Amino acid sequence: MNGPADGNRASTLAVVILTHNEEIHLPRALESVASFASEVFVIDSFSTDRTVELAHSRGATVIQHEFINYAKQFQWALENAPISAEWVMRLDADEVVEPGLAAEISQKLPSLPPDVAGINLRRKHIFLDRWIRHGSRYPLIMLRIWRRGQGRIENRWMDEHMLVWGGRAVTFENDFADHNLKGLTFFTDKHNKYATREAIDVLNQRLGFLDLDDRLSSSQSSAQAAARRTMKEGFYNRIPFQLSALLYFVYRYIFKLGFLDGPEGLIYHSLQGFWYRFLVGAKTFELERSIAHLRDKMEIRAELARLTGLKLEP
Repeated sequence: MNGPADGNRASTLAVVILTHNEEIHLPRALESVASFASEVFVIDSFSTDRTVELAHSRGATVIQHEFINYAKQFQWALENAPISAEWVMRLDADEVVEPGLAAEISQKLPSLPPDVAGINLRRKHIFLDRWIRHGSRYPLIMLRIWRRGQGRIENRWMDEHMLVWGGRAVTFENDFADHNLKGLTFFTDKHNKYATREAIDVLNQRLGFLDLDDRLSSSQSSAQAAARRTMKEGFYNRIPFQLSALLYFVYRYIFKLGFLDGPEGLIYHSLQGFWYRFLVGAKTFELERSIAHLRDKMEIRAELARLTGLKLEP
């Protein structure tokens, strides 16, 4: 990788990307960080396409490790990859750092004061090649850069965020984009799997059969992410899913002007804002009914692992 032009040790930044069969996306992601990343680590879960070859050809360090869930894989990377940079950045393989943000990182990172431990970034979502601007989907403020040794990822099966300590977080002005190119079949299959994982988190909050991470707070991550989590767990998940999914779609599509995103927005908000939320509720309902006769937490965990195929470790 090219790395920072000025060679300033305090401005070095390592990018960590998790991959599995991402040959369609990875070159684009690597190109987008080439101007500012001093190190790039690709943590691959044994891809069968050209992902590893493409990563090597672009100067990334590739480490392969068995995938259990995103949070465990990413935390494993933080603890085992030979990261030496001052800062660390989380980037998904299907995400792209836009030129404005790349320039902002290069310009601002060396001059941040010591009390800054993390950096929030603004994410835009591109769906079917259209920027989804409405429905409360832009900007999504996410903590994605932190000082090495002052950040970890939440221990959750879904909706995991980065947590920092020992300092405050600042927010940069420019965007990065989530732009998956694999189409609707991939989108629905992925979200079907996501729904199973989120149902496990919902049940774990109720039954406590797995270690429960600390509550996300604005002092650890972005204020927006913390507020969304509080609303979801404190209010949304307490409403019957048959009603909550519909209300959420109406809120996004009507009151938050999702209809302005055109036909692509209708598809996106219907699938991600209604179908997915309904599916999470339905799977939670199904799994909860299947374990209703169990009281022992170990038995609950074992039965849910059998039903979902997930490696539910304590």
